[in-house]
Amino acid sequence: MGWVNDARKELAEGRAVQVRPVGGSMRGRIESGELVTLAPVDPMDVQVDDVVLVAWKGGFLLHLVKDARDGRLLIGNNLGKINGWVDATAVVGRVVAVEG
Repeated sequence: MGWVNDARKELAEGRAVQVRPVGGSMRGRIESGELVTLAPVDPMDVQVDDVVLVAWKGGFLLHLVKDARDGRLLIGNNLGKINGWVDATAVVGRVVAVEG
């Protein structure tokens, strides 16, 4: 996932970045290949229904926040799958725009 590494670098330096993720897990919210703008975010500012780039089991996911409690986030895709709970500090960036 070359776009993930590029995005992580830009976000870590405090800059927004545009990427074109490919996949179907966020269908209906982000279509495969759409232009997505990610921005740096304070993990404690992430809210339910945000789409975030998050570290997950040795990789990264662009997924939806389903619940937030006590500094932890429940993440899942837009098709109803729940991945599980992760510490909010695993969030790398938040989606701020999606263009077709």
